[in-house]
Amino acid sequence: MLQQTQVATAIPYYQRFLARFPDVMTLAAADEEAVLVYWSGLGYYARARNLYRAARMVAECPGARFPQDVAGLMTLPGVGRSTAAAIAAFAYGHSHAILDGNVRRVLTRAFAVPGYPGHASVEKGLWALAENLLPGEHIEAYTQGLMDIGATLCTRRQPRCGDCPLQTICKAYLTQTVPSFPTPKAARVIPERTTRMLLVRQGEHWLLEKRPRRGIWGGLWSFPEIALEDDPVERLRVCWGLNAWPVSTLPPFRHTFTHYRLIIHPVCLAVGKRKALTDSGGHLWLNQADVAAAAIPTPVRKIFKLLSQLTMDDTNSVFGSE
Repeated sequence: MLQQTQVATAIPYYQRFLARFPDVMTLAAADEEAVLVYWSGLGYYARARNLYRAARMVAECPGARFPQDVAGLMTLPGVGRSTAAAIAAFAYGHSHAILDGNVRRVLTRAFAVPGYPGHASVEKGLWALAENLLPGEHIEAYTQGLMDIGATLCTRRQPRCGDCPLQTICKAYLTQTVPSFPTPKAARVIPERTTRMLLVRQGEHWLLEKRPRRGIWGGLWSFPEIALEDDPVERLRVCWGLNAWPVSTLPPFRHTFTHYRLIIHPVCLAVGKRKALTDSGGHLWLNQADVAAAAIPTPVRKIFKLLSQLTMDDTNSVFGSE
């Protein structure tokens, strides 16, 4: 959960997730839909799918035991070199270097390492440096301490150099060049994409479709989407046999991913009669009362929240009275 997500954000999700899935066997026995429900809103859903796949792999091992070496740990979905090294250190006391974002920042400042850390040559040098710094004992305390310095003192903005135990050896601090490290990634223009979400309502129910497993929001339930130039009424008639009529539109809004921004144009439509949909389980009618327990992405949850805040008069003005 802490990959690409701050601790304060992850904690409540972590607590709810562990309450529902207290051990690897419980997680492995669940279905993916249930796992995605407890991850809904946290983003980067590939993490949840990888965690679920890893649990199922571990459950099939003799005695449901986790691999105990870095090579074995890296066979689990979503577990890379740094994560595997951290698990090996904390769970088994094995001495391996880690290089997460916080540690990378500490090392680039302490040793004034030039170059963007994401470049292969710079990253290779940082791994070699991290390996050379490993202590002969107490790997757990060393690893935790290095991570904590990066998380609490050697922060990206407003680092607390005066409280840092590395200040006497930190080259960036001694040369007053802390803000210059790590070297930032060259600025780039973030592309934008557009989509139209169809908010199809019948009574208290809303039409949702399951996203493909690959791509954004894989495996989650979302409003149907079409291109801006497509006719929503015609699409609903042809694809789902629904006789709908457009009612109004909601203001477009942006949702930012790592590599692009998605501009969402919601359009509100109504149908007089809810039709049973049997498209291989890929569509459903969701009652708004069930939204909290559904595996839906953040933008869809935001739209439902907006709709729930509308008064009855507002709702009728947006969707038309029944």
